Amino acid sequence: MTTEGIYIYGIIPNIYGTEYFRLLKNSGVNFISFQNISAIVSKKETAHIDFLDRESLAHLLIHHQKTIEEIMAIGFNMILPMKLGTIVNGKKDVLNILENGYDLIITTLKKIEYLTEIDMVVTWDNFPGILKEISNHPDIIALKDEILRKTDALSQVDQVKVGMLIQKKLSEKNKSIELKILDALSSYCLDIKIHEVMNDQMITNSAFLVNRSIKEKFEKVIDRLDEEFNSTLKFKIIGPLPFYSFYTLDIEKLNPEIVMQAKNDLGLKEETSAAEIKKAYLGKAKLFHPNAQQKNGDKEHFNKINKAYHTLLDYSVATKQLSNDDYISFAQEKLSENLILVKIKE
Repeated sequence: MTTEGIYIYGIIPNIYGTEYFRLLKNSGVNFISFQNISAIVSKKETAHIDFLDRESLAHLLIHHQKTIEEIMAIGFNMILPMKLGTIVNGKKDVLNILENGYDLIITTLKKIEYLTEIDMVVTWDNFPGILKEISNHPDIIALKDEILRKTDALSQVDQVKVGMLIQKKLSEKNKSIELKILDALSSYCLDIKIHEVMNDQMITNSAFLVNRSIKEKFEKVIDRLDEEFNSTLKFKIIGPLPFYSFYTLDIEKLNPEIVMQAKNDLGLKEETSAAEIKKAYLGKAKLFHPNAQQKNGDKEHFNKINKAYHTLLDYSVATKQLSNDDYISFAQEKLSENLILVKIKE
């Protein structure tokens, strides 16, 4: 049995006019506001993303990206995308996320105010021709000649050897061209993320963080590269896009039982500080480190202490997101408030 929850697409600043928000509601989504920010949401059946099959996940991804890009098309160009598949139980959970992550979200929105993401895929225009060219490389001809001096024909094993060398030379050529392209574009962007290529024909699959004021200059450099390579490459440019590759909002719900167990593992009091957490960890880590000279060096216990420390690091960050106090409380009422950790995946 499925239950209905709230799907969060992204966060926007409340700097846009009321007419934009009317258009937003007409597009099939809604918004939940907290102070100077709003979450773009819609009702959706809850289903954990880890349990979705491949086809369902692909549909969700397409819907997620299409919705965010439609929101941008309305005029909301400052949108901080939420991690794919973020569904919460209700409006209260959304407000908790906005409150806990408020300072982080505001800071990030200021960073992206004049920026945009542009994605670029570069492939060979005539891939069979490139393979033929590489097959005539001196190293590959020399390998074939060496094999044929020993036998009349290439065996299956020999063909694999030749194929592996062709693959190596193609990878070297692709990497060389990719570096040349990225080097030419690096002066016109603030950051570059290189994603995995899908096949040997694809030279690069990259995302660029670009100031909107120089977007045209950035695209002109790509035009010059196209001319320089004499149209042997295909440049596919997608954008402006939300900041999928650079700034994505992620939510982690901390488990109160695990937090309390971590507190006990480090021997902490009900009220502590980040400095005390670190001090307790270092003391126990030194005691139980597997390389310690003491007889009680214990890898399993050390790993337990290490895990507890990182759990409490997350808890201390979540606590700081709601309060500027130096102390960290494990009291029941405080624990229930500090279980939402809002992060930016960069």
